[in-house]
Amino acid sequence: MINRGFVQSHIVQQLLVVLAMLFAMPFASANQENAVNQVTTKSQGKILVVMTNHSKYPSREDTTGLWVTELTHFYDVAQQAGYEMDFVSPQGGAVPLDARSQKWIYMNKAARVHLADPAFMQQLNHTLNPSEVNAADYKAIYFTGGHGVMWDFPNNPELTALAEQIYRQGGVVSAVCHGVAGILALKDEQGQPLIGNRKVTGFSNREESLSGMKKQVPFFLEDQLKSKGARYSQGFLPFTSYVVVDDRIITGQNPQSPREVGVEVVKRLISIK
Repeated sequence: MINRGFVQSHIVQQLLVVLAMLFAMPFASANQENAVNQVTTKSQGKILVVMTNHSKYPSREDTTGLWVTELTHFYDVAQQAGYEMDFVSPQGGAVPLDARSQKWIYMNKAARVHLADPAFMQQLNHTLNPSEVNAADYKAIYFTGGHGVMWDFPNNPELTALAEQIYRQGGVVSAVCHGVAGILALKDEQGQPLIGNRKVTGFSNREESLSGMKKQVPFFLEDQLKSKGARYSQGFLPFTSYVVVDDRIITGQNPQSPREVGVEVVKRLISIK
């Protein structure tokens, strides 16, 4: 028998998610666009963009993978600022695209243009293997999200080594949403968690529950960040852009945050030249 109360509660949760997203879009995009327009387009260097190879949920029929706009929104900001980007994934090769992320409510015109661009899709279908990457070539690393990263970002020794080297050579470590799982294993030069006592954000427990995915994920990102000693915070409203900058560690909370993460990464890179 269907539990009517459960169904009604689930519907209310989904409506809250949609309303929060729609409320945030006009304000976030306007503020971030103003910041982007102030950035120079002179060639600045390279950023390494990390994406997942994982596409399976434990019990859902739809697929996970890269959350599309968590790549494209950041990409557009960094490209406009004059940065080149290389794509890498834990196994190299093709990157699956999260099925839900391609729904109309989550996509924008720019994202659709990228997915229709053969050259852009060539990059997504032929990402680098970490063994092919030289960390010395990059000024920053950016971990994209999508639930798939929860399985293949944490404790990946090659990605961890790349991110640690980029940071130790004075670069920026950045991530958004579930992609913040990519910085969980990073350590400083004393062998302690890099995010220990550092201000960070990432996909919250509340958002995991509201999205209906709490039984699908192998762990809760917010809990793991706190277990590493990080000073975790989140926005007042779920599913609204929220970004935390702690020197050269820059993190965004959710799929509404990648553009602002891009803006902050560019600003930080300019300041440390």
